[in-house]
Amino acid sequence: MAGPLANIPICMLGGDTREVKLAEALIELEVDLRLVGFPLEGNLRKAAHFTIPAEAAQNCRAVIAPMSNTDLAGNITSRPDQNPEPIFLPDVLAVLTPRTPLLIGVAKPVIRQLVARYGLRLVETASVDEIAVLNSIPTAEGAIQVAMEETPITIHGSKCLVVGLGRCGTAIVQRLLALGACVTAAARSPGDLARAVVMGAQPLELRRISTQVEFDIIFNTVPALVLDRSYLRHLSPETVIIDIASSPGGTDFEAAQQQGIKAIHALSLPGKVAPVTAGQILVQSIPRLLENLVGEENHDT
Repeated sequence: MAGPLANIPICMLGGDTREVKLAEALIELEVDLRLVGFPLEGNLRKAAHFTIPAEAAQNCRAVIAPMSNTDLAGNITSRPDQNPEPIFLPDVLAVLTPRTPLLIGVAKPVIRQLVARYGLRLVETASVDEIAVLNSIPTAEGAIQVAMEETPITIHGSKCLVVGLGRCGTAIVQRLLALGACVTAAARSPGDLARAVVMGAQPLELRRISTQVEFDIIFNTVPALVLDRSYLRHLSPETVIIDIASSPGGTDFEAAQQQGIKAIHALSLPGKVAPVTAGQILVQSIPRLLENLVGEENHDT
């Protein structure tokens, strides 16, 4: 018996190994899948492949853009087929019918504006709770991996600051503590600060972050400027900053460079450090999400 997504036209635009795994899963669900930027190999041969993105998206019931998002102009630059030509998402949005769902990791302002102009439905998959919670695991592991690669010391015994205690910040704190680091957790809310104490970290009110600067490694998860020039100038040049917040991040990278501080903007870590696991997360979550979106669309009509 055919499933609820069978023969539903869905377009996928670029991505990485995560999106390849998802495309393969959607093909198994008998989706009428239209691909742009994917290699013509394996089970992907069963899908329709397009070179013109707008043609692929024409009359589709949903469009899936990468977890890795677009650049500020709306270009998708990540493609599993390794073709360097970007996929210009605004051209695709212009041909969609109103209420068509657009699934993308995090939408840049230009994409948000166009979604509103055309009356589309925006679903930021990086914020979907099931995906975000599971993605915090490879994100935390990846952030710590970057720290290990970029520092001459062990995590054990190091003095670490984690800024932000959302899903990823909490996961990073837990793993740093397990590795024997001395961890300070900076957050705004009293509830998050209490959670830091429960985990065994030292709590620090974010508004008082300037009172503590003696850290070997700083992990930032807050997508707002929290590590500004005035704070960075008090850090040791030996301090390493790993910023995993979405662009433009929470660090003044220019100021860090001027201070001789190594600051790394580590984006899309799940797809880089654990692509198979990250792909399985999408396979587990996105088809069910699409079923709900298509079902709502059918109900609306």
